Amino acid sequence: MKTTISVIKADIGAVGGHLKPSEKLKQRVADFVAENGLKKRLLIDYFVSSTGDDVSILMTHTKGTLASEIHKLAWEAFMAGTQVAKEQGLYGAGQDLLKDAFSGNIKGMGPAVAEIEVDERPSESFLFFAADKTDPGAYNLPLYLSFIDPMHCPGLMLSPTMKQGFKFVIMDVNYTEGDRIIELNAPEDLYDIASLLRDNQRFVIEAIYSRTTGDLAAVVSTTRLHNIAGKYTGKDDPVALVRVQSQFPATGEVLSPYAIGHFVAGTMRGSHVGPLMPVKANTMPTYFDGPPIVCGLAFSMHNGKLTEPADVFETPFWDHVRDKVAAKAIDLRRQGFSGPAMLNISELEYGGITERLNRLDSKFVVREEKREVVKAAEKILRK
Repeated sequence: MKTTISVIKADIGAVGGHLKPSEKLKQRVADFVAENGLKKRLLIDYFVSSTGDDVSILMTHTKGTLASEIHKLAWEAFMAGTQVAKEQGLYGAGQDLLKDAFSGNIKGMGPAVAEIEVDERPSESFLFFAADKTDPGAYNLPLYLSFIDPMHCPGLMLSPTMKQGFKFVIMDVNYTEGDRIIELNAPEDLYDIASLLRDNQRFVIEAIYSRTTGDLAAVVSTTRLHNIAGKYTGKDDPVALVRVQSQFPATGEVLSPYAIGHFVAGTMRGSHVGPLMPVKANTMPTYFDGPPIVCGLAFSMHNGKLTEPADVFETPFWDHVRDKVAAKAIDLRRQGFSGPAMLNISELEYGGITERLNRLDSKFVVREEKREVVKAAEKILRK
């Protein structure tokens, strides 16, 4: 049976700033999906959750990817939730809904989208990741390590179904005229893949395929909100779906890289750098609007019906990781605006500093005595 797994996420309002959606808002979104998706048999199953101030709708159906009716359902559910946000005076009501009306599919309208159409295996297992206060490049390093590096994925050495490696589809998210992508194979193109993925703000993993079976293994939402809105609208807060076991890395191999707490863009005002903290579901980022967080929920699926989620970062092991990540976050934040603690000027999400620098630029002068020395030197060299 071909089943599509779709996750669509948006920030449509939060309590007390950029903290968490209200329970009433989440319930309104869930009720809308149940009434207009499940009861009308548009969906097979669904699950509504939140990470930081973002609401995610995970849906299973048979409509395929980019299905207009599925995307419209999510858009209208978010609109219903936005109305609750306005009634409650929540911060940033409808923040990620950047267009006035639905127009076919939700891509390019603000919400993050990740979808996989699968031929269900007898035991179809997958992970759903949702990150807050960061951008799509946050998944670059974890996915690189879990699909390429046998230090994190020994299955690359041990499993006959993974011995041919994986194909990476990488998108240039700074290109706004269309989807500019490149396809590279691991392990042959290992260094080329690494050369691109080091630049998390420009090159982002969109999808990964098994080279043994051709099956889609992972997808990441690649929306850059400032490319759509042309101004600060919040960080992109990406979602990802990763199939696990059998011809794909095991669950533990996919989770292993998150113990690093690698540095990513985001945190306060979307303009700083912070370590990515793996957290339990429904966690709020409250230190300097951070650190950037990611939650992970594991599901099994049969005929499109989902089990209850397993919260993969809730165990005591990850408490130890969180302590280390917290220490890294505090150390870097002590550096304030200096050097790598803040993003480079092209990635700063607020326009105020650009206006300030433009004003200061007009006040710079070139010392005339220095100019004369340079001219004299050039005259000597010409001789």
